[in-house]
Amino acid sequence: MQNNHFDVLVIGGGVTGAGVALDAVARGYKVALIEKKDFASGTSSKSTKLVHGGIRYLPEFDFALVHEALVERGLLLQNAPYLVRPVEFVLPIYKGDRHPVGMPFTTPGGVGLSQLLNIGLSLYDMLAGRRNIRWHRHISRDKVMKLAPALVTDGLKEGFTYYDAQTNDARLTLALIRTAAQYGATITNYTEAVSFLEEKGKVIGVTVRDKFSSQEAVVRARHVVNATGIYAEQVEELTGTEPQIQIEPSKGVHLVLSREDLKLGDAAIVLPETEDKRILFIVPWGSRAIYGTTDTGSGDLEHPAVTHEEIAYLLKYLNRYLNLHLTERDIVSAYAGYRPLVKPRNTNASTAKLSRTHAVLQSSSGIVSIVGGKLTTYRRMAQDTVDVLSRRDNTKPVHPTQSLPLQGSADWGKAQEEVARRGIALGLTPEMIQHMSRSYGSVAHTVFDLIEQDAALADPLIADLPYVKAEVVYACRHEMAMTPEDVLSRRTSIILEDRQRGCGVVSEVAAVMAQELGWSLTQQEALTNDYLYEVQRQMAAEKRPEQPGVLEEGMVSPSPQQM
Repeated sequence: MQNNHFDVLVIGGGVTGAGVALDAVARGYKVALIEKKDFASGTSSKSTKLVHGGIRYLPEFDFALVHEALVERGLLLQNAPYLVRPVEFVLPIYKGDRHPVGMPFTTPGGVGLSQLLNIGLSLYDMLAGRRNIRWHRHISRDKVMKLAPALVTDGLKEGFTYYDAQTNDARLTLALIRTAAQYGATITNYTEAVSFLEEKGKVIGVTVRDKFSSQEAVVRARHVVNATGIYAEQVEELTGTEPQIQIEPSKGVHLVLSREDLKLGDAAIVLPETEDKRILFIVPWGSRAIYGTTDTGSGDLEHPAVTHEEIAYLLKYLNRYLNLHLTERDIVSAYAGYRPLVKPRNTNASTAKLSRTHAVLQSSSGIVSIVGGKLTTYRRMAQDTVDVLSRRDNTKPVHPTQSLPLQGSADWGKAQEEVARRGIALGLTPEMIQHMSRSYGSVAHTVFDLIEQDAALADPLIADLPYVKAEVVYACRHEMAMTPEDVLSRRTSIILEDRQRGCGVVSEVAAVMAQELGWSLTQQEALTNDYLYEVQRQMAAEKRPEQPGVLEEGMVSPSPQQM
């Protein structure tokens, strides 16, 4: 990086920064991207894992936002078919329900509620246009019970189904990173922007610091893009000028539960609206389910944690609408992240009322900042950002990412059959093969190559999950995994899906990584302890009953990197 002069330097390796890097390099720019931690380590791995238009924005008459998101949903289904899949949602209606989902008004005793919902969902389908997945349906009480057998039946009248989509947010970000690299972008993680290089009041480069070696280097670029999400305001402050950005972080908390415990089939469930006007989703996720989310103020941005009160809030509504009684001991894991909402200055609006729209802002120093938005609209956010750079360069904007397949997606219909065939030949279970398809697409063949070279790499990392040892090797060689946390939290979702949150397998993962990356035994042990310490910190914040194998050996001291 230090020996090159780039056209565009992107700061931030979440889904938005990755999208900007891909859009810029696809237009022919010479691109670099830096990320101070790991790719998708912030907001971009802490979502509900949905690619959706946002039905709750219809009652707010934010039709432009919904239309934009639905168009982007369609493009993602087209350009990343292995990563983004349609999901059916069940929306139950109970006797006495007075609030249409997200509506700011009530209906008298629920009169006319079905008609209002039918109109709203029709509008949702129409806003998607030709990219609509499938038209919504009005369904009977019996059909609701068949699709969502765990729902409380007292007072259940009828329901609707509609369609949105689901993705693995961290793997989507990695697919963008890898695709951008394929097109020629230079990309690093664990590389922090510490100061800006200016000439005549304009930023012409960034001083970056490598986290592991503490080495610093100056990276020069004609355009610098600030795509750091909740940190966008802080990054702009590095120029020494008052930031024009005001970010209001909004905390979202999710619980991960067993699908078996929830009696959850393939359809997601939309729970009736909470007293504070939240919409809660229960969404299938492999053998697990993701449930959430909250929308509250901020806390420690560096270490988002789930509190006992937030868990109690989510469980209250889960047990109100399901004919089960789930407790804290039934929770597989919990996670929290911050949405980077744009807040107009001089307003005291709550985070729940702030728009999820995005804005591209240019500072007097020349930095271009992309702020706000949501996972679903990352591509449009990136396109709008690079359009600003094109106009600066007096070139006509072109939009190649509208039809650009992400790595692993090309000719997926035929490639999917080949991945399945080869997985069977290697003796992998159906669950493993499905996981390989949905995580890697046609790139799964590179993982299979590793297994062919060493059959032991087909061994599962955790007995009841589909992850295999070969993925650890692949993550080191092809996805820039630098720590056990990178593998357990983002290259895989073990930290979310394993009841021990990866603590039982972290030593094994670290040993494989040590062999791949040449760590000393001291480094291996330090990075293992870093992971254990982070998991235990999160568990302590939750104040939940201990889970076997997680805290039984007591708190681990952090390495100097964590202190």
